[in-house]
Formats: sequence, C-alpha cells, structure tokens
Amino acid sequence: MPPRGRVVLLPVRSRVLQGNPLGDPFVRELPVYLPPGYDDRRRFPVLFCLAGFTGTGRALLNDQAWAPGLATRMDALLASRRARPAILAAPDCFTRLGGSQYLNSTALGRYEDHLVEELVPLVDRAFRTLPAREHRGVLGKSSGGYGAIRLGMRRSDLFGAVACHSGDMAFEYCYFPDFPKALAGLEKHGGIAGFLRAFDRAPRKTGELLAVLNILAMAAAYSPNPRARPLRFDLPFDENTGELRGEVWARWLENDPVRMAEGYADSLKSLRVLYFDCGSRDEYNLHLGARILAGRLRRRRVRHVHQEFEDGHMSIVYRHDVSLPLLTRVLAR
Repeated sequence: MPPRGRVVLLPVRSRVLQGNPLGDPFVRELPVYLPPGYDDRRRFPVLFCLAGFTGTGRALLNDQAWAPGLATRMDALLASRRARPAILAAPDCFTRLGGSQYLNSTALGRYEDHLVEELVPLVDRAFRTLPAREHRGVLGKSSGGYGAIRLGMRRSDLFGAVACHSGDMAFEYCYFPDFPKALAGLEKHGGIAGFLRAFDRAPRKTGELLAVLNILAMAAAYSPNPRARPLRFDLPFDENTGELRGEVWARWLENDPVRMAEGYADSLKSLRVLYFDCGSRDEYNLHLGARILAGRLRRRRVRHVHQEFEDGHMSIVYRHDVSLPLLTRVLAR
C-alpha cells in the first residue's frame, strides 16, 4: 500500500474574531494535512484550501462515494507522482450566515485578518514549512475560489500561487438572478429578522432558503453598515419594491474580481502561477465571469491559466486533480 499522509487538528483561539458581530465562535480547529515523509525532517510548501459557501475546512476532508476528500485525493496524487509533497491547511471561516467570503467586514468579522495575521503564522510556527510567499499558495472553490483570487490580489506578499475553481465574479451575472428570490423570501417571512428565525427553525435547509441566505451573506460581506438593523449591512435592493440601490450595488462591484483585476494587475503579475477554471454549464453563470477575467488579464499582460470544462457548479472536487499538481510543483521549486 502506498504511504499515506495524516491529518492533525490544530486548536485555534482567534484574537481578531473575538466579539464578532454575529457571535460566531472565536475558538476553532484548523485541519492540517501532513504529507508522507513529513517526519523525515524536511520542510514543505503550504497550500491554504478554502471551502465554499456553507462549507468548512473540515468538510473538505470528507470522503464521498467516487469523490475522495482532500487528504485521500492528495495521497493518490502523490502516489502517482502527479503532485509534489505539501502541507495543506483548511481554515474554518464559517459564519451564522453561511460564510465570510474571507474578507474583513464590520457585519461579519475580520476573516481576512484571521487568515493572514493568525493562521499563516500559526502554521509556520507549528509545522516545518518553507515560510516564504514563493512556497505558499491558496486555492478554493466557489466562495473559496473567490477568497483565493482576492487574497492573491490583496496579499501577494504572502501567497505566491493561486487556484480558483468556479469563483464568484462578474457579480451582475452570478448574483442578480437571485435578487428576486431573496426579495420574495424576505417578504414571505416579514423581513431579515423573520427570515433568519424561519431558517434557524427549518429542519431542512432547502435550496429556496439557501438562495435567500446567500444574498444576506453577500450583503454582509460587501455592503456592511454598522448603523443598519437588524443586522449590520445594507441590501442592494429596496425590500419593498425590489428597486436596485445603486450606491449599495456599487460597493458590491468594488469587490468583484473582474473589476479588482485592473487595480491589482501588478500583484497578479508577481504570482508564480495564477490558475482559474469553471464549468461551461455553471448554474450561477460563473463561467462568464471567468471568461471576462481572462480577457482583462490578457489585456493587462498578466500570465494566467484559464480552463473551461464540461460540467456545472456542483460536485467538481475532481478539479483538484488539476490544481494540486500544478500548484505543488510550482511551490516546491
């Protein structure tokens, strides 16, 4: 039997998440995969692996039928010599609203700071890493892909390689279609507070409920407002009429990777590898955002790898078979 890595659960007591607005835990666990050979006293590159909306780092490790989890998949890639040995860290940035988008928000908490100021140094202290941005990468899918590419733009001093699978981008395509659904759900339950009570009580979180929650979570991430009630964010549309609130929507667009790319072109150029992909039948139209981003990067002469594959948004963890070999080989150099 080929040698296998092991997963350790590192306890995390976050200073920056203490007192966060939603009352989410500031004591968490960080699952860390250590590759075969870790005990040989060598040092290894590190990949931070970000879960999608409603996901946690620990969930990335779950094996499913015909869909191995992150650790099992990495073991197989190493056994076949497609990937190079690396440490994989899977942060828990889950919130009551389903996720954080891995950014700082006065409505959610300081999740970007948690990741870059607390978890990156913690992993370097706790394990034998190669503690330099040339040997540290970040990857994710969906909201995790959004977090990965955003961190590649904003924190290229810490991350030298990025892989984004079906990440949120081109917000007019991926979020607009759910605005009417969110409006209807809020109206049905009497507003944000009533909806959240209904969501908490629901024994099964249906697609209808999750569509509303997703828009609330994105509003908390992109348009926080400390004075807004019941929670500290502004919706991008009028709750009564559905009319788009232009000034709020503009704040969302400031966080759209296809718009951010212009201002962060130099950071993206500094990456050792920038990889992003998306299914050609993505249910949230994210393949359109990936195409737009690729075009803007070409115009700015930013080296990147853009792939499109025949599939949708769900159950595409097999794309890690592309990103893990690519990133680990580059980061191991």
